[in-house]
Amino acid sequence: MTPTSTLLLRLAAPLQSWGDHRAALDSRHTAPQPTKSGVIGLLAASLGRDRNEPLGQLADLTMGVRADVPGTLLRDYHTVSDYRGVPLLSANLNAKGHQKPTSKPRYIRPTERFYLQDAAFLVGIHGPADFMEELTTAAKNPACLLGLGRRSCPPTFPLVLGLTDTPLSNALAEHHWLASPHARSIWQQRNRGTAPATIDVPATIDDPEGDTVLSDQPLSYSFGKGRHTTRHVTHRLITLSTGFTPPPGTPAGEAHDPLALLGW
Repeated sequence: MTPTSTLLLRLAAPLQSWGDHRAALDSRHTAPQPTKSGVIGLLAASLGRDRNEPLGQLADLTMGVRADVPGTLLRDYHTVSDYRGVPLLSANLNAKGHQKPTSKPRYIRPTERFYLQDAAFLVGIHGPADFMEELTTAAKNPACLLGLGRRSCPPTFPLVLGLTDTPLSNALAEHHWLASPHARSIWQQRNRGTAPATIDVPATIDDPEGDTVLSDQPLSYSFGKGRHTTRHVTHRLITLSTGFTPPPGTPAGEAHDPLALLGW
């Protein structure tokens, strides 16, 4: 049996944006968490792969995402125009793959972009051990500048958390909570200062038997159609230690139950 390992990545930054394939010139949305096409693209960039190269082993990797800090949604409104003063092009392509001109010349187009603010995700990538070692080295010394969904969203340090022989699901469950001191403080305020000793964070993991279908499995990064297909995933909650001491009067080993006084 081929040895396997799991590469753990920390995807955190002031801004990140993961295209959910609803992209258009007028509006660029973001998925609520890193997409598989986005993460595999980041790794391909780390390796210095050309956009037109086949994905090879990258296409067979298994991925899991743990949303430690989901962040908040930011809408950015702006306008675009061509600095040469010529009409803008449309989003449609001709047979040669070039953008078609708009049917009615337009010189200014209002657009909007959506980002995740102050989010932090733990991403696990699982595959053959020798290839995972190559990916780990590349992610630590990337051949290209990396971005979290967009080139304008560079990741904060550290990106690579390590390589482990632990299976993907276990690796996601065992790693400590990635919330920064500032995020922990905000979380504590939202809990009215109670600071529970544990927190449940959602995780999305590749699973052939999963009952949720996502359309972000990359096939190619070449421009054109047929660049993505579907994958099956499963969702679960992972209980993590927050590092806080339970509120006074809370019995050891028990979490604070806000509904206890109501008899629920």
